[in-house]
Amino acid sequence: MAAARILVVEDNADLAAGVEYNLKLEGYDVRVSGDGRDAIAATVEWKPDLVLLDLMLPGVDGYRVLQEIRGGGNHIPVLILSARGEEADKVRGFRLDADQYVTKPFGILELLERIAALLRRSARASGATSPASLSFGDVHVDLGSRAVTRGGRAVALTPKAYELLLALVRRRGVVASRAELLKEVWGYGAFIMTRTVDSHIAELRRKLDDQDAPRHIITVWKVGYRFES
Repeated sequence: MAAARILVVEDNADLAAGVEYNLKLEGYDVRVSGDGRDAIAATVEWKPDLVLLDLMLPGVDGYRVLQEIRGGGNHIPVLILSARGEEADKVRGFRLDADQYVTKPFGILELLERIAALLRRSARASGATSPASLSFGDVHVDLGSRAVTRGGRAVALTPKAYELLLALVRRRGVVASRAELLKEVWGYGAFIMTRTVDSHIAELRRKLDDQDAPRHIITVWKVGYRFES
């Protein structure tokens, strides 16, 4: 099996070299990019399996890089590595569908574990996209194409809202806590922005359910959410 490809987008040459060295020790195929424009091109040409993305880059910043990646329909895992640890920075990153956000300085062992976990999750998602579908109410989801329709009309979901929907459906009838959903869909601890789940639940209800009186995505008070078909 070919080694997973990891694109390291970091303009600090010493830090990039250290991360590259440790990733290669783990057996990954690594490419380093020092600026945003080159990183955007590399995601198209080299097709990495995961991107480690700094935010403060010369020219095009990391937010723009992430926006370009997602705007092109690319759902590869993106892990932000940044010295900017303010909540507003993290919120902006997650709204652009970053998978994880790690604040510098960071421990290399933790970083390696986060990378491995994201790659495992990505591999499972790829394996689950065989021709199959699921339906509830007047909603139909094609798992192969990730296409969602309601009443025969296409519905556009953000990548995280789509993954959240699948996480709920897989637990059909079983309550999922916000912490469980955060860990599975976003890959970080419950102590960070649990309202992120709530905002994406609101999106799912608005587009696929009844926002005022939901029939499928049910709130379990002080616990989390439950999906009912």
